Amino acid sequence: MPVVLRFEGLKFFFYSNEGLPPEPAHIHVRQADAEAKYWLSPQVQLANNDGFNAPALRRIAHLIIKNREQLLEAWNEYFS
Repeated sequence: MPVVLRFEGLKFFFYSNEGLPPEPAHIHVRQADAEAKYWLSPQVQLANNDGFNAPALRRIAHLIIKNREQLLEAWNEYFS
């Protein structure tokens, strides 16, 4: 489970085995018992949520948009 970014208690990561065939680029975000998954392209979009409230999801989406290039680069380096 490569961790790409940590910010204020949030851990941004992807799983080493993202399915066969691999899913499109996305990032998982975990804090305590909550976890969400966001697609990174063609635009940042919430895919799944388990435990985050709406304000937290908006904050996470903002952080992902701000760091999208770094997250995509990490995804592409790991899975290519």
